[in-house]
Amino acid sequence: MAVNIDTVYQRVLAIANKEQRGYITPQEFNLLANQAQMQIFEQYFYDITQFERIPGNAESFADPIEILEEKIALFEYQNVTVVGGTTLSADLYRLNNVLYNGIEADYVSIKDWMRIKNHPLLRPHDNRPIYTRKGTGIEVFGHDATDLSYEQKTSNVTCDYIKIPTKVEWAYTVVPFAGSSNNEYPLYNSANAVNFELHRSEETSLIFRILELAGVMIKDPDLYQAGSSMKTQEIQQEKQ
Repeated sequence: MAVNIDTVYQRVLAIANKEQRGYITPQEFNLLANQAQMQIFEQYFYDITQFERIPGNAESFADPIEILEEKIALFEYQNVTVVGGTTLSADLYRLNNVLYNGIEADYVSIKDWMRIKNHPLLRPHDNRPIYTRKGTGIEVFGHDATDLSYEQKTSNVTCDYIKIPTKVEWAYTVVPFAGSSNNEYPLYNSANAVNFELHRSEETSLIFRILELAGVMIKDPDLYQAGSSMKTQEIQQEKQ
């Protein structure tokens, strides 16, 4: 399902060269490719909010929300162990659920936790756990059988979350031109390359966004306009 990074790079170069806009180096491309991937990924969540305001389509393959959910599903992880009950995965983008012994914990703010933790009717129980966010991690609380109060849970804590896309890389090896000892060029190295994790349907969107970003980077309004107009046309077609 992944989008091949070499395919995208070669098409970006072909369009840029056709427009006589110069060469985009591998280093520049990798920078722009990762930015484009994150833009598309983050747009999913904004689009779901927008599409939820309009009626869905009875056909699943034509329902925009189901299409977006299918794309997001590539990044969903379930039942992941929370180390020490506090440490979340480094690649976490959005936390969906926190569970203790398989029971979903309710989220409360630090402010609310300070109010309810000692209240006999509101404090957490192992069958009604709660969690708070603390920095980049969490704290999960349940029942303390010893003094019938509450305690922090440090084991049997899992979570469901959406991860950020893995950083892509068009990897290469520098080799000399045939018959030349002075000139070199980058040769694609598929063994070390990292493809886009986005749904394969996003290949065209990636090309257009990278071209648009390249136009900004090299201060070329024509290249920016070419990428922007193609991206806008694609968006309009999707929302018709």
